[in-house]
Amino acid sequence: MYYALILLSVVLFGSSFALNDTYRKLRGSGFKISFECSLIASVPNFFILLALNGFRFECTPFTLVMAALTALNGLAFTFCSFKALGKINLSLYALFSMLGGMALPFLQGILFYGEPLTLSKGVCFLFIVSALLLTLKRGEGKNGTVYYIGVFVLNGMSGVLSKIFTATDLPKTSATGHSLITNIFTLVISAAVLLVMMKQKTPKHTPLSVGVASASGVINRLGNLLLVVSLAHVDASVQYPMVTGGTMIVSTLIAFFDKERKPSKKELLSVALAFLGTLALFIIPI
Repeated sequence: MYYALILLSVVLFGSSFALNDTYRKLRGSGFKISFECSLIASVPNFFILLALNGFRFECTPFTLVMAALTALNGLAFTFCSFKALGKINLSLYALFSMLGGMALPFLQGILFYGEPLTLSKGVCFLFIVSALLLTLKRGEGKNGTVYYIGVFVLNGMSGVLSKIFTATDLPKTSATGHSLITNIFTLVISAAVLLVMMKQKTPKHTPLSVGVASASGVINRLGNLLLVVSLAHVDASVQYPMVTGGTMIVSTLIAFFDKERKPSKKELLSVALAFLGTLALFIIPI
């Protein structure tokens, strides 16, 4: 069941990735715009998470600290994502985002939580790194160094923070309660930043841009919630390579519907390697 939750989260993340890029094309990639996107997404997320949590509010000091860190990390990642997508191609963005999202939790689980380094995990890791490196194009992204390094570290930190929350013995809320508090922090911080930047002009919202931002935020939050739930039962060193390889596959399938940018042969090969790497987790017995 928990592997099914991970696969569902993969579909959600791939969809959210496409929606984020659509929002950026509609409104741009500025600092204020990224916080506007986060604020818009936080409103429907609040009501959905509140309903999923049985209309009850849970809180512990540890959860408050972790939720605040997760919210700040998420806001910084959104900003870096928008700026990176405005400077570098999607394949290079995916390289750093997915590699960071896989590598940091993978190493964290093995180095700090005693998760075994098995042959299947090693093969999976190597296949997916190879797949990601195939998407790299020379000469692109020289002016976006800070942003795509930020994407690498911050996406990886999302998994690291989730693992810390699920693995601790300190009093804490449920996974849904944690997501709800994280969303509240995101909403409050975004609103505060936008209040300070009220006089700065940005492109006007349209019903389409609001809908895209809302859908992207809800989908992404639900995907992260599923990962937090499954982390209590599946090793991080298994889960995040699955998410990385799977998201590459979903993103490529979505790209087939993009009239302006069909997947290249190199991208299709990288997806095949990602699929084989993910498959290695299940077919290699050790």
